[in-house]
Amino acid sequence: MLATKLVDNAYDVALENFDSAADALGLDNDTREMIKFPERVLTVTVPVRMDDGHIHRFEAYRVQHSTARGPAKGGIRFHPQVTLDEVKALATWMTWKCAVVNIPFGGGKGGITCDPKHMSQGELERMTRRYTSAILPLIGPDQDIPAPDVYTNSQTMAWIMDTYSMTKGYTIPGVVTGKPISLGGSLGRNEATGRGCFYTIQCACEHLDIPLKGATVAVQGFGNAGSIAAQLLHEAGARIIAVSDSTGCIYNRDGLDIPELMHMKEITGHVYGFPGSEPIEPAALLALKCDILVPAALENAVTGENANTIGARIIAEAANGPLTPAADRILEAKGAFVIPDILCNAGGVTVSYFEWVQDEQHLFWEAQDVYNRLEKVMKTSFKDVLKIHIDRNVSMRIAANMLGIGRVAEAIHLRGIYP
Repeated sequence: MLATKLVDNAYDVALENFDSAADALGLDNDTREMIKFPERVLTVTVPVRMDDGHIHRFEAYRVQHSTARGPAKGGIRFHPQVTLDEVKALATWMTWKCAVVNIPFGGGKGGITCDPKHMSQGELERMTRRYTSAILPLIGPDQDIPAPDVYTNSQTMAWIMDTYSMTKGYTIPGVVTGKPISLGGSLGRNEATGRGCFYTIQCACEHLDIPLKGATVAVQGFGNAGSIAAQLLHEAGARIIAVSDSTGCIYNRDGLDIPELMHMKEITGHVYGFPGSEPIEPAALLALKCDILVPAALENAVTGENANTIGARIIAEAANGPLTPAADRILEAKGAFVIPDILCNAGGVTVSYFEWVQDEQHLFWEAQDVYNRLEKVMKTSFKDVLKIHIDRNVSMRIAANMLGIGRVAEAIHLRGIYP
């Protein structure tokens, strides 16, 4: 029972992945000690006056895993299951992710343990602003740059930017990314994670000689990343045969009408009951025989217990940490091709970097310019990881971690220790 608990802990998974890549790189113990663990961990209490007048105390976190290659970068999530270990894991993955796509950021992450689905807009604003004031010493455009994550959005970022700016006395748009366009946000940011996922799937299909047109796809998690990836795959001629969200799971072997499904999701907030589909169990979606599976929900969707049921040839990790190390080993033995999260979903942080650059320059780009730059970064990074995968005969996950960890280790060696 203890072993299962450890595997399911996201931070233990992050550390195990690090050790596997560090072993493959032959990293010495001194280097490992300097880059394995977070630089800063902040736990704060966030008291909020609720609409009925009572004060509710929320537990919240901000973790900076590494600033060796630049300011910490990472989202803030509002979710009832947020824990410190989860935030530490996500910050760790962000460090390697930024290094894999070779942007000058380190890894950070934040979260509040709350249930935003049962909070009013006013309660969410008060909680966000109080949280911002609590993490104020850590954040800034040259220190640590938050972004949206699970159940946070551009409005959340606007509140953070405003709160931070009010304390400084002037507007500082670069303190966050994922902002509304009218406050210094970037065109193309909302769809960046899904679009980056799509570009890596294109590369994987080309590598494996799988025609994207006509390929069958299952998408677990029809939120921002999953829906955009599904839309782009649909436009490329792929057949999306199943999708799920927190309300249910739907299936149509002949393919779902993704534009219509996105329209229904926008209006109703769910995919369940979509015309022309039939309901299936979430476990059945993961087990569907298909060309491409896109896990785009939360961590640990595929474990050692259900990995043997996976029927996809390509698993594209649009979510963070959807596969446990035990699942990785099983899927590798089965011959499945995994596009690891720190590569597959790096489109979000890449366009966040583009947004930060635009804010710092006070000069903004056209959407197509953003797409072109993103495509170049994602496809170059895929080729870099694939080369290590082939040359060193390691899994794609270990290859991606080797690339990211190696770049951070190089930065640490060049900078040295002060004082």
